[in-house]
Amino acid sequence: MLSSFKKIFSSKFLTSMIFASAVFAAGCADKFPTEDLTKGQDAGNIGGDTVYVRTGEPWTGFNKPQDILIGREPFIYVADTENDRIVMMNLDGQILGTRSVKKPVEIAQDYELNLLVCAQFDTTVNGQTTTFSAVYKYDLVSASHQIENAPVKRILPQGADFNQPQREYSGIAVFFDNSFIVARRGPNNSSIFNPDNSILHFYPKKYYGGGEGDTLIGRIPNIDPLSSGLVSANQISSLTTFNRRNIDFIVTLIGQNSFKAQWLQYVITPLDERYLSYFSPQDGIEFAVPNRFEKPEGSAIDEAGNIYIADAAKDSIFKFNAFGDELQSFGGENIFNSPYAVAVFDRTLYVADTGNDRIVRFILSTDLR
Repeated sequence: MLSSFKKIFSSKFLTSMIFASAVFAAGCADKFPTEDLTKGQDAGNIGGDTVYVRTGEPWTGFNKPQDILIGREPFIYVADTENDRIVMMNLDGQILGTRSVKKPVEIAQDYELNLLVCAQFDTTVNGQTTTFSAVYKYDLVSASHQIENAPVKRILPQGADFNQPQREYSGIAVFFDNSFIVARRGPNNSSIFNPDNSILHFYPKKYYGGGEGDTLIGRIPNIDPLSSGLVSANQISSLTTFNRRNIDFIVTLIGQNSFKAQWLQYVITPLDERYLSYFSPQDGIEFAVPNRFEKPEGSAIDEAGNIYIADAAKDSIFKFNAFGDELQSFGGENIFNSPYAVAVFDRTLYVADTGNDRIVRFILSTDLR
């Protein structure tokens, strides 16, 4: 598994990355890529005189939104969880369309502008209605970005997964080569071959001459399903990749773990290849301080490499630079109620303030005009 993973990673690079700057014209068939945080107006920040302040009015009309994504167009996508829909908006917050899907919780987008969504569906098993977690892929380009009309394929569950209705797909993220990873969690973790708590890796079938669609390569190896330490898959709540030519990612965890946000870096040596923690707690790195986070549900990375963590239990957003130093973290119950997700675009921070049923935006005080 390790050797095939290395071979796939080292041989598949995108040949071009063109940045988007405009909304699609009707019938557009092109697919292309693109790629700071904050203080509420009445709570404290960590990080000196530069703080985050709220900008504009909150966007309301949501019901426990659990994820927000700034797409590569860029449009904004919200997992409006309890309203059973994906909401597509422009940067001004105007709703452009919605798509019904049961309990969406995580959203990602690949470099062909397909939307990947972790959600649920109901089906009949042995005469009884059963709810399964699922991963869907929406082809936005073929529908000229009319999300309500976008063709959809269900990627997961597959085959024997239908014998495991307790399994949940809780995170999804895309690498530079359009391969993607899916976090899976559940109660059965005794198997050394296929524990519920795992990260699954998919590749486009065209890389194997197999036409359209995606194929499951397998579980990413050497990530412990129940570890309370580093390099763990103990109840993953989100995955975030770096929008660079690597396969590193940030993982957040809500299981029993002393390090509930981790930067996992893929390391190849003459003797071995595997994911390792980029930071060590022995180095005094603030990002890797034990028990720093309580219930991190989402993360984001900006173009400067700053890392943002949404901690639902602490009602806070944490910000760290690429060296793991804490910057302008902020929050409190006067600002947030269980924030589940963060996204960053053009120096504006977007927060899914889940318990308050809204999206809130922030900018740095130095960016005020």
